[in-house]
Amino acid sequence: MTKATPVSAEEIRAARTEHSELRDRDFAAKLNITEAQLVAAYTGAGVIRLLADPNTVFPRLQDLGEVMALTRNESCVIEKVGTYRHYQSGEHACMVLTPEIDLRLFPRHFAYAFAVEREGKKGLARSIQFFDAAGDAVHKVHLREASNLEAWDSLIADLAHDDQADTLELAERTPPEAAKADPEKAEVLRQEWAKMTDTHQFMRLTSKLKMNRLGAYRIVGEPFARPLPTNTVNTMLDAVRDQEIEVMIFVGNKGCIEIHGGPVRHLREMGPWQNILDPGFDLHLRLDHVAEVWAVNKPTKRGDAISYEAFDANGTIIFQVFGRRTEENDSRPAWNAIVASLPSLEAETTAEVETA
Repeated sequence: MTKATPVSAEEIRAARTEHSELRDRDFAAKLNITEAQLVAAYTGAGVIRLLADPNTVFPRLQDLGEVMALTRNESCVIEKVGTYRHYQSGEHACMVLTPEIDLRLFPRHFAYAFAVEREGKKGLARSIQFFDAAGDAVHKVHLREASNLEAWDSLIADLAHDDQADTLELAERTPPEAAKADPEKAEVLRQEWAKMTDTHQFMRLTSKLKMNRLGAYRIVGEPFARPLPTNTVNTMLDAVRDQEIEVMIFVGNKGCIEIHGGPVRHLREMGPWQNILDPGFDLHLRLDHVAEVWAVNKPTKRGDAISYEAFDANGTIIFQVFGRRTEENDSRPAWNAIVASLPSLEAETTAEVETA
């Protein structure tokens, strides 16, 4: 486990002045602190700490009107413009369900929240930023020109935390979990996998067998999971764009999963980044972080759910893509054909599995 360096708020602010050109995330990494420590250092100077419980904060977000929702992990960032309507609360999991902003939230990972006002190139920028107990970003809400500033002021007044200190007591980061499987249970895994009627049953199955997602993929075999070359990411995205089909792209971390449902229209590769730059939807993916890719088939009552799933070198999932079905159109057959057309990775190059 690792823990961020304890640095005073004064030291953070002084160092930030010297490196104002860096993005928050890059500056925090340079100073060996977390983003939460950086934001907290400005408490009282454009930053106000808020209550962090999603069930308290998220019902109020719809009053802000049009905003941009941002979720990221180490390798991928997703940004969607919309409003936080149709919030569904829960003790263990919550949801925001709109065509534009579609989120799955896990409240136990929401430890800190801040309202941030900061002068930027385009004027005063406002955001609400959520962090986990280790100080890593879970989700961010960025106000836009059309956002309701009266609702912003009201939210801050009502949800300000009693503790407005400019330093935080952070927990140690939990290291990423490597692929975990038991090859002796491979046949049981295949038998139970074939019986699935809903994709949500998959995590219960792997938990029961003391495996995780990637470990199960590595031992289950076809037709359930097929390894693909990492360079198929662009092939897949190009095909989705060119065929004008609709997909569901899942990007997240331990505390939040954000979902894009719709087409992919504009791709732009820049250095190690592949970018989707569409109206109301941006995605930024580090292609050089993609270490392992799988085509996955999970049986459901409505037919097979075919996904394209990418993982980093630590075995952490970066993103998933599924075909989308709506009342007007079912893009899944075309999506399934795209995935089926992708070449398989030679079996001998597949990474080793850590046994349970």
